[in-house]
Amino acid sequence: MLFREHGKAVYNHCFRLTGDWAGAEDCASLVFLEAWRLREKAEPSGGSLLPWLLGISTYVVHRRRRVARRHHALMERMPEPGLLPDFADEVVGRLEDQERIAAVRQVLDRLSRSDREVLALCVWGGLDYAAAAHALGVPVGTVRSRLSRARRRLDKLARKNFGPTMELAAAGWQLTDDRTDAVGPQERNA
Repeated sequence: MLFREHGKAVYNHCFRLTGDWAGAEDCASLVFLEAWRLREKAEPSGGSLLPWLLGISTYVVHRRRRVARRHHALMERMPEPGLLPDFADEVVGRLEDQERIAAVRQVLDRLSRSDREVLALCVWGGLDYAAAAHALGVPVGTVRSRLSRARRRLDKLARKNFGPTMELAAAGWQLTDDRTDAVGPQERNA
């Protein structure tokens, strides 16, 4: 009822103080929220609450300006935003990596389970023949023969799927001077 009676007068007062249609709408809604909060302190002067509402309107507009000034001052102190890097190259690289990984997974999935296990332990896990043999529960000679066979199969499948440019054997996966290590430390391979 209060809004129906005085809403237009409050809005017009807020507009005259702000000079902004949207700002006046925001302030008018805040005036009636504040009036509801302070309803116990309302004292009609001459039987009307309009002077009380216009006093709240003046306060709300003043507070809004003060907040806007503080916000503007804060934004002035903020450093200028720098240029954002272009992520397109990174996204393209990630997509290409995903395609390569999917292609490698297809090749690996065509290997037998024992071939994948011995490659995982010796090549990617870095275990020597004895440790891989212990992990698989087979003799050391079996690990050597499985690894050799797995490498040949992997090389053959990779050449078939990726072409002759794929050189898996040249990656230095096995040291030739030490038959106990399936994979040497990075320092020795470099």
